[in-house]
Amino acid sequence: MKILHVEGGRHLYGGAFQVLHLLRGLAARGHENLLACPRGCALAEAAAPVAGVHGLPMHGDADLLMVLRLRRLIRASRPDLVHLHSRIGADVMGGIAARLTGVPVIHTRRVDNPEPRWLVALKYRLHDRVIAISEGIGRVLLAEGLPAEKLRIVRSAVDYAAYARPCARAAIAARLDVPADALLIGVVAQLIPRKGHAFLLDALPPLLAAYPNLRVIFFGQGPLADTLNQRIAATGLSGRVQLAGFREDLAEILPCLDLLVHPALMEGLGVSLLQAASASVPIVASRVGGIPEAVRDGENGLLVPPGDVTALRESVGVLLADPERRRALGAGGQALMAREFSIDAMVEGNLGIYREFGRSP
Repeated sequence: MKILHVEGGRHLYGGAFQVLHLLRGLAARGHENLLACPRGCALAEAAAPVAGVHGLPMHGDADLLMVLRLRRLIRASRPDLVHLHSRIGADVMGGIAARLTGVPVIHTRRVDNPEPRWLVALKYRLHDRVIAISEGIGRVLLAEGLPAEKLRIVRSAVDYAAYARPCARAAIAARLDVPADALLIGVVAQLIPRKGHAFLLDALPPLLAAYPNLRVIFFGQGPLADTLNQRIAATGLSGRVQLAGFREDLAEILPCLDLLVHPALMEGLGVSLLQAASASVPIVASRVGGIPEAVRDGENGLLVPPGDVTALRESVGVLLADPERRRALGAGGQALMAREFSIDAMVEGNLGIYREFGRSP
């Protein structure tokens, strides 16, 4: 089967990394992949061994000419179906292009941001199937009027083995410029408001006072970087809280974290949660969106109400004070990832939907 995948993201994390897992899995099963993505994006280079890559100009939701570019590509390559993996214009423009060429089109929805019912009615009319990466996103889509017969659920996956490794603590501590005996809390998320970094900063002062060796590291990049740095400096947290940016070595760092905190206000599922659980890291996260599917309260972490600074502080404090419970939750996370979030399960889930169109062997 020949599938044209369309991904508008420029960085190789989150949804784009899921696309790479899918491309590799499909290629290993004998299917032909084509990938349309922004010229020079990180995914293009990584996907080259398993897909025919077509770098295109992609300028976001207002890029009407994307319809023409994708229509030309579809007519020239003649795929059996088109799989749209992101918004950023690809969901609408890709849907129109596929409709104009008469090719079945699938859209994967990775976020739980609410959309107006009128937009849902118009946009998803373009798509033959809509895949939600969590039950939480599926509930949002149904509540906004998506016809149930169009909806399918295929959870995001994690390369469990890449993160289930021992911690080289001394080397990682030196790399992060923290003491070797530091108690490490990590936040792995884009630096944008809905990821909730500000709530953790509000919760931290009593915890930092109680644990002199506690260090907090924000991994990721985004428009809030300067604002967060200014707030850290203004509140006297410099030296205890740091921004480490986007890291290519996250698989080596995660096993050395004592706790991952994810105080998001909205979240489709949270790939960083899957990665941390694979690395045997206990998690404190918000009970929103698809997070409760990745973080089972009492099994691999603790869930708190979104935006509740007091509950966040208390749950983080409970786990900092109890190393044995942290170890038990970490082991629970590894077991959960191996059981329910494998790459094979994600690839087969997508293939099952492709086969609904009767063109896949």
